[in-house]
Amino acid sequence: MSTIPLNPRQQQILERMALDGEVKLVELKAMFDVTEMTLRRDLEKLELAGLLRRTFGGAILIGNDIALKDRTGVMMEEKMRMGQRAAASLQEGESVFIDGGSTTLQIARFLQPEMDITVITNALNIATELLNKQIPTIVVGGMLVNRTATMVGPMTASWLGTMAIDRVFVGTTGLSVKHGFSNSNMHETEIKRLVIRQAAEVNVIMDHTKLGMKDLFSFATIGEVDRLFTDREPEGELAAALRKESVDLVVC
Repeated sequence: MSTIPLNPRQQQILERMALDGEVKLVELKAMFDVTEMTLRRDLEKLELAGLLRRTFGGAILIGNDIALKDRTGVMMEEKMRMGQRAAASLQEGESVFIDGGSTTLQIARFLQPEMDITVITNALNIATELLNKQIPTIVVGGMLVNRTATMVGPMTASWLGTMAIDRVFVGTTGLSVKHGFSNSNMHETEIKRLVIRQAAEVNVIMDHTKLGMKDLFSFATIGEVDRLFTDREPEGELAAALRKESVDLVVC
């Protein structure tokens, strides 16, 4: 992976592409308040870094495995801090849903072996991380999304719809005042909405590059979330909206 430093917008573009494998300029223009020329320069920089190949009207990732690899490497120190804090917040005897993503993966990595909790997940990387920790884990089946290693679809929803979950931890690709928490994948968004309905407490974990951003599918309003783990204090209108809805903000 390239060591060329990326700004927050370029990191967000890379994360979006890690989910979908490609991106269009028209989508980026809807996400960011910058000119098309600026976005073209962003894509050019990412291409020079060896992370994507520009196409007519957008760009695609290079290779089939780059999505998971690159998304895991972006903002790693921040993700580790957030994952550690989130894992430390869990209590003995709780049932906990952890969805797929490079940030939520850090929660699983910081769980102590033989901890007296039950983890429910639709993510293969979370299940693999917990494999030798002797923590009771329920892996729900469904249709596999290759780039995110998550299970989605009617079978996944059917299983999760029968569960009463103490806490859920979900990732997001955007948080804005108007659109709330959002995601680019329609099927993953459906699962996020479902587990939020099933949970007594809703936690979202995200790095600061998602603050003020929006994606295509909203899965929760700000008021539907109890706690937000992030690595930088939100500002302005977004900070005011979080305070108004009494969201517990944990800055890691």
